[in-house]
Amino acid sequence: MTAAPVAARPVAERDLALMLASLDVRRRAGEYVYVASIQHDPELAALAHASVREDEGASYVLARADADARGLGYDFVAAWLSLSVHSALDAVGLTAAVSAALSARGIACNVLAGLHHDHLLVPAERAADAVAALAALRRPADAR
Repeated sequence: MTAAPVAARPVAERDLALMLASLDVRRRAGEYVYVASIQHDPELAALAHASVREDEGASYVLARADADARGLGYDFVAAWLSLSVHSALDAVGLTAAVSAALSARGIACNVLAGLHHDHLLVPAERAADAVAALAALRRPADAR
C-alpha cells in the first residue's frame, strides 16, 4: 500500500510584520466546549474538533450541540476563530501579539496551533470584540 500524495503547502511565514500584515480572522459556525475524560474515549475522539492528552486525562473540544446531545458537562462556551495567515510552527511573536491584543480588551483566549493555521477559542459572547481586536493588528508590513 502506498501513501496518498501530499498536497503542496504554501511556504509558512516567519516574519512577524508580514504575518500581521496578512492577518485575517474567520469564525467557524457554532459554539464549542471543552469536555474531559479520564481516559481516551473513542466516541468523543471521533466527535472532537481538537484534543489534548494530559497526565490527568484527555480534553476534547466538541461542538456545543454534540456535548449537549450527550449530556456532557462543560464550563466554557467558546467561539472558534481561525487566523488565515500560514505561520511557521517555529515563527516567533504571532501568539504573543494576538494574546496581547485580546488581553488588552479583557478577552480570554485558548490557542490551538494546526499545521496550516492558528485557532483561537474565545468566550462566545466576546467573539465580535475579539475579531475587532485582531483586525486592529492588521497593518501594512512597512508601517511597523
